[in-house]
Amino acid sequence: MTADARATILVVDDAPDSLRFLTDTLEGEGYGVRIARDGNTALASLAAELPDLVLMDAVMPGLDGFETTRRIKADPALARVPVIFMTGLSETEHVVDGLAAGGVDYVRKPIVLPELLARLRVHLGNARMAAGAQDALDASNRPLLALDSEGRILWTTPKSAAILTARFGVGVGDRLPPVLVGQLMRLGEGTVRQEFPGGKVEFAVVASAGEERHLRVTETLEGAEEKLLAQRHGLTEREAEVLLWISRGKANREISEILGISPRTVNKHLEQIFEKMGIENRASAAAAAVKTLSQ
Repeated sequence: MTADARATILVVDDAPDSLRFLTDTLEGEGYGVRIARDGNTALASLAAELPDLVLMDAVMPGLDGFETTRRIKADPALARVPVIFMTGLSETEHVVDGLAAGGVDYVRKPIVLPELLARLRVHLGNARMAAGAQDALDASNRPLLALDSEGRILWTTPKSAAILTARFGVGVGDRLPPVLVGQLMRLGEGTVRQEFPGGKVEFAVVASAGEERHLRVTETLEGAEEKLLAQRHGLTEREAEVLLWISRGKANREISEILGISPRTVNKHLEQIFEKMGIENRASAAAAAVKTLSQ
């Protein structure tokens, strides 16, 4: 039994003979098989439990394979599952439509089994590597996304997908708000910040590859930075607030105005911060705070 044999394939086809043929073949190869006879049933099956790959018939009554795949790719919870189209359509425009909808490959009916099985192995392997890489990025606190030149989301890591859905209501295949896209396309160094009630989302360019722009996405809830500094360095809430503003390059007078305390009180807090952190000056405190927040 190969490594792929433990994978589950969702076969979506409205033809009973085709479903029977594919089910028998795939189960014979050791794959787990689930079936759906229309697009809506396929979406419900995906929502209940993710398969490792979808074999999608392009032409079905009601919700066809193209639209079903577009909906799969628009949902961050489903978008990572690779979709291979299978159909008797042979015109180039149909192939293009399938790939544009989010399919990773296209096989024509009548299906040539050795070719189909080879494609399954390749795409299952690619999907596992991609999923592992994306999970690793999230685990190392690097939630990323890729945009094309028009601001359309090409791919995301799971954590960035959750942020984009919650804050902007968008997913893979959607475009970010036009004003934000304009800022991101002009962004070289630094960040673009979007404020929300109770928090903010920041985007920073990581790399560009051709027409793709790769961005790191960071969501910060109100008060989270101060809480982190307080916990990490054993500070009071007020001391953590002072340290945060020091890390942002603010002078004592500015900090006193922001926090509504006197400059003398700011100085007293600084003395306590230096003692608790075991450092001697403002620059060292700011550097330590920046390091803590970046992690």
